[in-house]
Amino acid sequence: MATMQEIREQALDRARNGSSIRNDAEVIGAFMERGIPLDEIQPRENVLTYRAWQAIGRQVKKGEKGVRLATILEREDDDGEKYRMRRTVSVFHVSQTKVIGEDEGDE
Repeated sequence: MATMQEIREQALDRARNGSSIRNDAEVIGAFMERGIPLDEIQPRENVLTYRAWQAIGRQVKKGEKGVRLATILEREDDDGEKYRMRRTVSVFHVSQTKVIGEDEGDE
């Protein structure tokens, strides 16, 4: 069984190296609606999942709401057969995070 750190690292790898850009327009539009300028929104660089942020030493701030996206993950069963699985994930902009260990009042 994978450790929590391994799970976070896998999430970061999927977030950064996923080849699909199909959700990029949705991500950009949703964060622009929240008042974040277009030039400050970079999917897979400063927009990541909860666990991916943790893998690089950042924590999503309490009460922040992410943008929900439908994704398809490729998995392998015990027999080595590959299959695809639909999943919904939430992504957060860097402005919704803080350095792990940083007090809420220090922002």
